[in-house]
Amino acid sequence: MSKKLAAKAGLIQALNLPPVSAHRAGPEPTGEAARPKTAPGSMLQFMSSQSAAIKEAEDLKERLRSFDGASPVRQIDPALIRPSKWANRHDASFETADFDELKAEIESAGGNVQPVRVRPLASVLNGSTGPQYEIVFGHRRHRACLELGIPVRALVEDATDQELFEAMERENRGRKNLSAWEQGCMYRKALDEGLYPSLRKLAEAVKVDVSLVSKSLALARLPESVVAAFPSPLDIQFRWAQPLSEALQKDPDGVLLRAKQLQESDERLTAVQVFDRLCRISEPVVRSLEVSSQKFLRQGKVAATLQSDAKGRVTVKLEPGTVSPERYPELVAWLEGFVKA
Repeated sequence: MSKKLAAKAGLIQALNLPPVSAHRAGPEPTGEAARPKTAPGSMLQFMSSQSAAIKEAEDLKERLRSFDGASPVRQIDPALIRPSKWANRHDASFETADFDELKAEIESAGGNVQPVRVRPLASVLNGSTGPQYEIVFGHRRHRACLELGIPVRALVEDATDQELFEAMERENRGRKNLSAWEQGCMYRKALDEGLYPSLRKLAEAVKVDVSLVSKSLALARLPESVVAAFPSPLDIQFRWAQPLSEALQKDPDGVLLRAKQLQESDERLTAVQVFDRLCRISEPVVRSLEVSSQKFLRQGKVAATLQSDAKGRVTVKLEPGTVSPERYPELVAWLEGFVKA
């Protein structure tokens, strides 16, 4: 038995473990610095240290398992990141008090605490010198960092177009909701570019009720002049989709004319007031006339002049001798019939 222990002790010494001395000068060291005097003691000390190292290694492995599959967060120059091809934020979204508050929070924290998500662009592999990443979600945080001139914290992960679209849609609904019109523009682009074969498939993919997708699309497909009549497209509400669509079906010319008049008017109206005016189908539409002047000749001389001004007033001026006393009643009767008609 002692021979076996001596052999093991020799092995320990070969591994650069402290040698075991039979005799020492001076007092024996105490505590952790104390060395065993015998081969069995050296062996026990070696096994003890090995057990501690093995346990530490296992603990580290366990901690690493919690990061399995996780993507590292990088600091990226926001100028190297472009908005998503499915970007759904209107420029007005970056001019609100909410965005100013987000920007102030990011500036105070020295960066975006919650990382954005980006995907690498395929064009980078071809040697492109432009943007290297495309936003999956986090357009407002990216825009804030870009305006502040600070790096943006981002997760870099590959994603297909569908994965990008669905991740962006979920993120937006979980955070600062898009306006009804922005939501509709996002859905419309996905359908127009064939990302989903139908409205129903799109609704199933993003787990949203079909009726909500339908209303959003109706708003996104409103004529540009109708959208521009509102103070901001962000003010257009879901519940207005059906009334506006019906108004355009019944009286398209009237709605478009009212929308144009609202754009040209200096009157400041709320979104609700604009909606009410656009949907007034039963009211007569007053069409403004172009400012013009037209002359009518008889025997080479001006006999009558027709003028209209910017307010819609029309003036007819007949030169002396154009209407004889006998034909004057005829002119009055014609004018009366014209006005009544």
